Amino acid sequence: MSDPVAAFKLVLCGDGGTTTFVKRHLTGEFEKKYIATLGVEVHPLVFHTSHGTLCFNVWDTAGQEKFGGLRDGYYIQGQCGIIMFDVTSRITYKNVPNWHRDLERVCENIPIVLCGNKVDVKERKVKTANVTFHRKKNLQYFEISAKSNYNFEKPFLWLARKLVGNQGLEFVAAPALAPPEVQVDDETKAKIEADLELAANAPLPDEDDADL
Repeated sequence: MSDPVAAFKLVLCGDGGTTTFVKRHLTGEFEKKYIATLGVEVHPLVFHTSHGTLCFNVWDTAGQEKFGGLRDGYYIQGQCGIIMFDVTSRITYKNVPNWHRDLERVCENIPIVLCGNKVDVKERKVKTANVTFHRKKNLQYFEISAKSNYNFEKPFLWLARKLVGNQGLEFVAAPALAPPEVQVDDETKAKIEADLELAANAPLPDEDDADL
C-alpha cells in the first residue's frame, strides 16, 4: 500500500510560458490528462516532502486563453495558483492584474505565487525593481527560468508550506526534471538574488506601474 497522497488543484495562468514550465516535470508530463470540454491539460506534479507525498494537479490552459479569456470552470475549486509573466515582454506583466482578478473572483483567498519567467535571457525588459504587483496584493514572487530549471521548485515549495500550514516543510527528493536547455550562471543568479532583495526593500511607487 502506498501512502495516501494529499492532492491540490493548482491553477496555472498568465502569458509567460506556462506550458514550457509545467512540462519540465517529467512524470507530470507523462501522466497528464486532457479535459476536452475545457481545453485543459492537467499535469499531476508529485513532490516528496518531509510531511509525506504531495500532488499538485496543475491545470494548464494549453493556449485556450488566446480565444478570449478562460471560462470559470478552469478556476473553480482551485486551491492555489501560479501567475506567470515573461520578463522579456512588458505586455505579459501588464496582463498580470487581469489574471489575478479572474483568479481571485472565482477562488477567494487562495495562496498565489507570481513568477517572472525567462530570467536566463540577458535582454530583460521587465526589471526586478519594476515588479511591484505582488507587494500590493500580498503575493509571493519568484524569478525563474523554465528552460534551465532555475528555481523550478520554489513556487511549489512555498505553496506546499502554505497549504499544509507548516513553514518547516521541505522537499526531501528532487523531482525528475527535463535536462536544462540553457544555463543560468552563478553570476546571474547572484545578481537576481541581489536585485530581488533591493526591490523588496524599495518604497512602492504611487502610480500603478507607471514606470513600465
